[in-house]
Amino acid sequence: MPWPRRISLAVALLTAGSVVAVCALTPLAAVSAGQVLDLVMSVAAGVLATFLGLFVARRRPANPVGPLLALVGLAPPLVMLTDTYAYVNLTRPLPGAEAIHQLVAGLWTIWYVPVLLLMLVFPSGRLPAGRFPRLVLYGVLTDTLVFNVTVVMDPTRYAPPFEDYGHPLPTLPESAIWISFLALGLFMVLLVCSALVMRGRYRAAGPVERAQLKWFALGAVALPGTLLLCWTDYLLFGHVGVLIWVGLISLCLGVPSLAALAILRHDLYDVDRATSAVVTWGLVTAGLLAVYSAASFTGGLALGRGSAVAAAAVTALVAVALVPVKNRVRQSVDRRFYPARERALAAVTGLEREVHAGQARPEQLEEVLRDALREPRLRVGYLLPGGTEFHDTAGEAVVEGTEVRLAGGPIGIIDGPCPREVAAAGALLVETVRLRLELRRALGEVEASRNRLLRTGYRERRRLERDLHDGAQSRLVSLGMALRLAQRHLDDGSVDVNGLLDQAVAELGTAVAELRKLAHGLRPSSLDDGLGPALEALAVRAPVRLDWRLDGRPLPDHIATTAYYVASEAVTNAVKHAEATSIDVAVAVGGNQDGALYVTIRDDGRGGADPGRGSGLSGLGDRVAALGGLLHITSTPGAGTTVEAVLPCAS
Repeated sequence: MPWPRRISLAVALLTAGSVVAVCALTPLAAVSAGQVLDLVMSVAAGVLATFLGLFVARRRPANPVGPLLALVGLAPPLVMLTDTYAYVNLTRPLPGAEAIHQLVAGLWTIWYVPVLLLMLVFPSGRLPAGRFPRLVLYGVLTDTLVFNVTVVMDPTRYAPPFEDYGHPLPTLPESAIWISFLALGLFMVLLVCSALVMRGRYRAAGPVERAQLKWFALGAVALPGTLLLCWTDYLLFGHVGVLIWVGLISLCLGVPSLAALAILRHDLYDVDRATSAVVTWGLVTAGLLAVYSAASFTGGLALGRGSAVAAAAVTALVAVALVPVKNRVRQSVDRRFYPARERALAAVTGLEREVHAGQARPEQLEEVLRDALREPRLRVGYLLPGGTEFHDTAGEAVVEGTEVRLAGGPIGIIDGPCPREVAAAGALLVETVRLRLELRRALGEVEASRNRLLRTGYRERRRLERDLHDGAQSRLVSLGMALRLAQRHLDDGSVDVNGLLDQAVAELGTAVAELRKLAHGLRPSSLDDGLGPALEALAVRAPVRLDWRLDGRPLPDHIATTAYYVASEAVTNAVKHAEATSIDVAVAVGGNQDGALYVTIRDDGRGGADPGRGSGLSGLGDRVAALGGLLHITSTPGAGTTVEAVLPCAS
């Protein structure tokens, strides 16, 4: 088992033990109903985060991201355990409660340190190359240790219930306590440095890793957000209350959830759209908090302690007023944070207008997106109908990127940092281009098929000329000369006329036989009686067992001839190249009125037939295409070959 997965399991066991201990100690502790609610939320958040960490560790067992996510889940129940243990008071505090209470003073950092480490190594689990990321990593670990040590060894007495017990741990001189404030300030600096490391990784990343980092950043924003909520809590209420718990729970739920989503399913949803929504609602919420703060302050001056009701009423009115402007806020956010997306959407819309006006070609989509997104390496791949791979207009494969979908199915792919909204906006252009590419390919295949047919015709004509010249023609010329010689010497008796005529008759018979053989190569005479007798003759001549079936109505002569040649060529290939021992030929007409003729030839040979090699199968494709039909060849190595021709034969 890889070490990251082992660590994840160990952290999960610690989390489970903390949860059990908290549940056992809570009935004995002097806690309020609000503290019980905090405990329940913390335990639930910790369990969910730990589960997500284990899940990621199982799916990516060699990636340290899994253990770090599990550590995020360990923080809530562990902090609640130390708090609960310190406040259990039967006759006197539990053993070590004073020391544990002192340790809690710096334990809050475990909420944040795993997130900082994730910012440094996400999503690959490795630090980026360079000296700066290593310095930040060492700084986070060292600063956290220094801060906890100085806070734990603070000689100042702590709050109840332990002010009468004295300091339970060794202490530092009071003059050294300033180190903890310095470490706290450095912690904030390291938070900014971790964000800079993540930004540098994003700039050097490919499209997939960029999408993963965006998802993770949505969750990691809860870290500074939690600190902001803590400040807001102090500002509004004078103590750490509900807002800080909202921030901490968001941290424990948001980071593991979005990190797991980024690692396992980064393409599930458009991350740019999600980011825009988060920023928009964040601004709206910040505005409402500002209004509430201002209303509370103003109401406090004017109305005294009853100002909370007035502040809430004012805030509710402002919230109602902000609803119509939310979309405008989002548009402003998009223009500010995603100018490239706005440029790309405008460029795609402009290209569509120009294409409709006949001033541009849809194939310019790739060039337009490169300029709008400022990504010179961006490529657009198209999935041709019936294909399984994406290729650009030059025919080169495009492997990964943002999918372009239409009617629920993929039609293209954009290899580059392209938002999904832009890909969706260009769907009609992509569909147009791929249909034009398919038409161009079909025309190219027709041209190639016509050239092959011409070459085959010329080759067959030369063969016929050669066979006629060397065979029947020479015999007929020789026969004519012999008859002319007999005519000249018929009266003088110097020539055996009877023998000469017998020889002429024999030569004539041989010439007729050769002509029949040539004619059989053009069209078997057995087809005069229909396709069935022709297939029967083919089965008789085949050197292996050949089973054939013919179902359906009588066929036009040109359809029957093509079907025969498909069967004959496929049988010849099976015997000659596939070393087949058994062949099955099935000819059947479809059931509907305009049904096609299906000619299927299966053999048990070695398979691996390639229509691109040799002229036999490609010639069959040309012959079938000349009738408007289709030829399908399935030939898996070691599993035989199936040749199926679909010929239109409407009544």
